[in-house]
Amino acid sequence: MYKVKLNTFEGPLDLLLFFIKRDELDIYDIPISRITKEFIGYLSLMEKLDLEVAGDFLLMASTLMLIKVRMLLPKEVDEKGEEIDPRSDLVNALLEYKRYKEMAEEFSVLESHQRKINYRGYFSADNKEAPPELDKLLKNITIYDLISAFKNALAEKPKDKIHEINRINISLEDQIEYIMGKIKDSNSINFIDLVLGITEKLRIVVTFIALLELVKMNRIGLKESRNYNDFIIYGISNG
Repeated sequence: MYKVKLNTFEGPLDLLLFFIKRDELDIYDIPISRITKEFIGYLSLMEKLDLEVAGDFLLMASTLMLIKVRMLLPKEVDEKGEEIDPRSDLVNALLEYKRYKEMAEEFSVLESHQRKINYRGYFSADNKEAPPELDKLLKNITIYDLISAFKNALAEKPKDKIHEINRINISLEDQIEYIMGKIKDSNSINFIDLVLGITEKLRIVVTFIALLELVKMNRIGLKESRNYNDFIIYGISNG
């Protein structure tokens, strides 16, 4: 199994905010049943890709299921006789995290502007430039956007027949070569077009992991596409 560890995951609250923003949900009236199903579905995809799933993601999954159960039970009331919303603690945590994230983004913008004024460059013993950060290669998209496109690509493939056993000779190196060959001529390709001719789900999984590896190797970058469940892969010249 190929293991890819990314630092793009910022935690379960970040994933929940992704759902809320993507589906334009009301943060004060979260559809718990729907968002729990989405959350657990993404955890399953992370495990399928062998991405590291931290304990706080599993804790959040348990919390969402507990809230879902409480929503089905008779309404609880507090000492004042007012109805208690089982989602209130989660909503408060999301609002606080959202404020924190927006503030962090503002500081990031200020820092970026300040660097343009007082930029001292990068120096090392061998006088080489610093390697680019991973997030600079992901233009306006997050790891959750990538997983969404990956999930959509898998959903369009026919279901595997469990009574048939076919051995597929596939390696990470093969799919890296496949991807680089696809973007060699035009220097870019949509993810959906990349996997369009692939019929085996295992090959799609390894192709997706190969994409992540190529991003880490600074050989390709990813950016938004007009298609909601897609993204553009482009080559990076290291010359």
